[in-house]
Formats: sequence, C-alpha cells, structure tokens
Amino acid sequence: MGEIPVIYRMKTALIAGSTGLIGSQLLQLLLSSDRYSEVVALTRQDLPRHPKLRQLKIDFANLGESLDQFKADDVFCCLGTTMAKAGSKENFYQVDFYYPLLLAKSSVQRGARQFLLISALGASRNSSVYYNQVKGEIEEAIMATGFETLHIFRPSLLLGPRTEHRTAEDAAKMVYKIFGFLIPKKYKAIQSSKVAKAMLHFASQDQTGVHIHESQDL
Repeated sequence: MGEIPVIYRMKTALIAGSTGLIGSQLLQLLLSSDRYSEVVALTRQDLPRHPKLRQLKIDFANLGESLDQFKADDVFCCLGTTMAKAGSKENFYQVDFYYPLLLAKSSVQRGARQFLLISALGASRNSSVYYNQVKGEIEEAIMATGFETLHIFRPSLLLGPRTEHRTAEDAAKMVYKIFGFLIPKKYKAIQSSKVAKAMLHFASQDQTGVHIHESQDL
C-alpha cells in the first residue's frame, strides 16, 4: 500500500496596517503564499481586488464587533504612526498601543494561534524616548494576551517606497547613505521588504512561545 498523503488545512491570515510601508508589501506576500486560502485586511480604504482577499472596512474603536465576522489563524499587526503625523501623544498612543492591543485581545479570544507584531529598535517601557517607551509597553501587553505564538519584530530605520514625505526620516537616510559604513550593524537601516519577508517566514515555522527578532537578525 502507498503512503497516505498528509492533508494540510489552509489557513486564514488577518492583516492590520495593509496600506503602510511594511504592510502593503506583506499583503502581497500573503496573497501569493500557499499557506493561506484567505487573507482578511482590516482597512479604511479600498484595496485592489484579489480572489483571496477579503476587505473589511472598520472603525478600530469597534474592532471586536468587526472580528465577529470571521476567524483567523495568523494575525499580522503592522499598525503604527509617527508623533508628527499623530499630532499628539494621545493620538500616537491610540494607534500604536490601544489599537494593536485591542486587535490582539479580540483575535485571541476568537481562536487565533499566533500574532506577529511590528515594533521598533530600542523598544522598552523604560526608554526615555516616548516612541520606544510605547513600543515596549505594547510588546509586554500583547505578551500577556495568551497567544500560543508571538513574534515581535524590531526593525531599525525602514527603507522603501513610502507614499508620504517624512522630513526627519529623509535626513536620517542621507546620513545612513554617507556614513553607513561607520554605523554598527544593529543600527543599520533595513529594507521594508526584508521585514515583510521575515514576517511571513516566521509565521510559516509554526513555532510556539515568544520570539523577538532584532533588526540585525532579519
């Protein structure tokens, strides 16, 4: 008798932040992956149609109600903003802490197995930099939500095709371009596409536990 073939269940991916620098590239990878039969994008704007893509326009303040419509296996959180764009610490905290935590709590309650979070280099609740402090706080908060698997990615300065102009980042990129050979590997800028590929790669490993991926290791 021949061997009985192993049948693998196709999974559903959920992505939040699919129009951002990393999220837009990750979305294309998810749609092309054989791992997922459906990709659900939480979005506020229309995305190009795709047979595997399900767009769910939501108000993040009522995220729990929106998630009642489906069940996801893997949740990819690419939400994030800047202090300049947010306009205040309160608005920044809402996007970078409150929304990701609400997404994590709502999805784990509905059976999601693993959560993959974009954080930042230097994330620590004890940081003197507010941005990094909030990133550290959201890491710890999501660790406590009970996911079987949690992957945290801490990229350095991101390089890639942004649709918006960021003066401070443009200046930093120029510094990297001129003095990059002097910058330790840990702090070197990283292509956003590399981070997106790393997220899909580690999601496909089906590991358990908490895994933190520093920029230099991606």
